[in-house]
Amino acid sequence: MAAVGLAAAALLTGCSSNGTTTPTTSAPVTTVPGDSGGYGATPGATAPSTAAVDLKTATSSLGPIVVDGNGMSLYFYTKDPKGTATSACTGGCLEIWPVALASGSTPKVDGVTGTVSTIKTPDGKEQLTLNGMPLYSYAQDAKPGDILGQGVGGVWYLASPDGAMIK
Repeated sequence: MAAVGLAAAALLTGCSSNGTTTPTTSAPVTTVPGDSGGYGATPGATAPSTAAVDLKTATSSLGPIVVDGNGMSLYFYTKDPKGTATSACTGGCLEIWPVALASGSTPKVDGVTGTVSTIKTPDGKEQLTLNGMPLYSYAQDAKPGDILGQGVGGVWYLASPDGAMIK
């Protein structure tokens, strides 16, 4: 278990500008009905939601946030320029920060007011974007309500429903 933690810390350091890997504490999040929790089994990407929507809102200790259809918190990566067509998170970074995938070519949203779209992943899947910024989950968030990725490395931040970065 310790080796896994060290490997995760090493991968995180490769994704952050200052090597900081200490996550913030988790706080309760209230999601809309239909949450089933969990991640997909494919490394580097969260499984498309089996819920009715790809993106929805939840309430956290930091205010309203965007979550995937399973209620998992979603994050922006500050190294992704707005309007990008490709993710700046590659390789080992994707093992810690899986991309949020759309369940189809047209994302389904509930309560998210920012502009939702997709970009193609290298393997041809549709990664969700909010206001032109790709969205990611965090592998350390084990269940709906976890927000452990907030502020990691000074480059990972939760997404608000209007598409703003929560700092």
